[in-house]
Amino acid sequence: MKTVIGSTLLIVGLMIAAGSAGDCDGRCMDQANTLSEMFTIMMIGLTVTAVGAVALFSAVSEEEY
Repeated sequence: MKTVIGSTLLIVGLMIAAGSAGDCDGRCMDQANTLSEMFTIMMIGLTVTAVGAVALFSAVSEEEY
């Protein structure tokens, strides 16, 4: 179960970090995030990714023993 949760957090965190800018290739810049909003969302995504990675590593290390 820890592996499933860790994998899910890792994937969702990467998706959050990848979509942090919230723009659409310059066609709708009036709806894009500001720089501070982008960094905040990116840090949340990277934190979720790190928590998922720690959960995965701890699940793998528990299986070895």
